[in-house]
Amino acid sequence: MSQPPQPGEPEGQVPGSGAPQGQPYQQPYPQQQGWYGAPRQPPPPNKTALWIGLGVLGLVVVVAVVAITGFVAPGFFLSDSKSKGAVASASSSSPAPTSSEQETAPSSPVRIPADRVPAPKRPTPPADPTECAYPASSSGEVPKKATPPAAGPTPASGTTAVTIKTTVGDIGLTLDRALAPCTVANFLSLAPQGYYDSTPCHRLATSGLQMLQCGDPAGTGMGGPGYTIPDEVFPEIKYGRGILAMAKTQAPNSGGSQFFMVFGEAELPPDYTVFGTISDAGLQVLDKVARGGVDEAGGAGDGSGPPRIPVTFQSVTIG
Repeated sequence: MSQPPQPGEPEGQVPGSGAPQGQPYQQPYPQQQGWYGAPRQPPPPNKTALWIGLGVLGLVVVVAVVAITGFVAPGFFLSDSKSKGAVASASSSSPAPTSSEQETAPSSPVRIPADRVPAPKRPTPPADPTECAYPASSSGEVPKKATPPAAGPTPASGTTAVTIKTTVGDIGLTLDRALAPCTVANFLSLAPQGYYDSTPCHRLATSGLQMLQCGDPAGTGMGGPGYTIPDEVFPEIKYGRGILAMAKTQAPNSGGSQFFMVFGEAELPPDYTVFGTISDAGLQVLDKVARGGVDEAGGAGDGSGPPRIPVTFQSVTIG
């Protein structure tokens, strides 16, 4: 139901994360050190011992030559067919890294920007209080019905701290009423109702659009609380690392409970309500989930899907 789109796609389309970034860096086999035989011993003084010594030395040389040949040429001791198979196997298991692979850490093929973006600011503050309404939804699934906030005048200034306790770690949020008073009121209404408790984050994207989407109790991306909230957007909105925003369908004013946390890049049109920011510690939790990768087999074929490291909300604490 509620999906941020891929850059360039119309609203409400499922965002594709594009082709996966470079494959994990494959460390080539280390260069083998030269093989060295045992140090030579001085020959004995008599001829018999000398001939024996020479014979032993010759044997050592022969063994050394055979050993070096077998070591340097894999498959030397095998038949032709086995030798060819062994060499092919060795070369296929250690491809030369590309330039992008060299720049990517072996443990993580996901490129995550280090710098967070500043939170957007409205050029003109909203009316304080702002009139909000939460009409019943006529579409989508309602896996867990919730009571909407009270309609009417809503505070449009001040911030509220929120901590989401998850199975992977705590994610701290700061909700900003001056950005989206109706959206903040909605989140602060859902949390005490236990709406987000035991819900999974169903969608991770790690390339192009780098975000984790949560808030659907059914875990399908189609669910909502049974009502909708108004869009609270303005042209100056920019998305990027550290931004908290609402998901929606193609239709205007169609958000509900689903939201997405941006931990990296996000080239999106300013159509998705930004209502807060993510703490540095929370971003580290999201980074860990992102580096775990996407289960594309459970996704929609756009490169996004359930995170391989499952994330389930345990509780949401206000203040």
